[in-house]
Amino acid sequence: MKQRLLKILEKFKDKKILVIGDVMLDKYIWGDVSRISPEAPVQVVNVIKETYEPGGASNVANNVSALSGRAFMAGIAGNDEAKNTIIEELKKKNVDTAGIFLDRDKPTTQKVRIIGKGQQLLRVDYEKKEHVHKEIEEQIVKFLNEKIKEIDVVVVSDYAKGVITPRICNKLLEASKSNKKPVIVDPKPKHRDLYMNADLITPNNSEASEMTNIEDGSDEAVINMGSKLLKYLNTNVLITRGEKGMSLFERDGSVKHVPAKAKEVYSLIGAGDTVAAVIALALASGASLEEAATLANIAAGIKVGKIGTASVSADEIKRGIEEL
Repeated sequence: MKQRLLKILEKFKDKKILVIGDVMLDKYIWGDVSRISPEAPVQVVNVIKETYEPGGASNVANNVSALSGRAFMAGIAGNDEAKNTIIEELKKKNVDTAGIFLDRDKPTTQKVRIIGKGQQLLRVDYEKKEHVHKEIEEQIVKFLNEKIKEIDVVVVSDYAKGVITPRICNKLLEASKSNKKPVIVDPKPKHRDLYMNADLITPNNSEASEMTNIEDGSDEAVINMGSKLLKYLNTNVLITRGEKGMSLFERDGSVKHVPAKAKEVYSLIGAGDTVAAVIALALASGASLEEAATLANIAAGIKVGKIGTASVSADEIKRGIEEL
């Protein structure tokens, strides 16, 4: 098993992954906290530095690139400074940004996190969740139809910020099926019905609970959730379960549980993005769903030990495989 996983990992290089979804900019304001404001009972942060990272769907592309894959990003950004920053950050990470289109009526989705002494104190969001305009929808569909032939796997990273519309999702699934390209969906419960006939969806425990109206909690509940989603959507299902690992439900009726590998949980931010990226690269490299889930589980265990959306490297995953 170890040797097989190592061989799959070696094949990640230059695999072409198309990521479509909600592009976001994650801004971090780092500082010291040593006093309370005299104006109100709030902490005063003395700013030391500001950093930026791709967030949301663009963090999936970032993870693909960090693991030596070739990432192509499709989505939207606003006509603002945050757009310039996210494009610049993605280009630094060798992500192709030709599929990011300008929407003048929406700001670039941005999450600003204020960190003091290693603790997140506050988050400020800039966003408009309305669906994209018809003309932008057509631009995205045209881009997908042109790009689909040259890529290996598609990831739909849906944060419900307006990019994943019924038309875009339908056209993407049609094009992917006719070109025999696997589609992996990191879902949002409100869009459940859009993912019908995808190859794999990767909800977390609470998302699966919301999508099935089955109360989250026991192992039996997870089995019921996975089975219901598989049957309803006609798709394989991987439920990520935090410290309990992952549960994979395949169309052939098999159910497999992969135990968690996290040694210390520091931050859950971006863990789902890492899972989606690793599964996409693994499937593009010839892995079975179980092998892809095993690799993603190792990567997620590494990811939650890092702050923010910091990506996971192939060397870290290799060490994780060797520790199995």
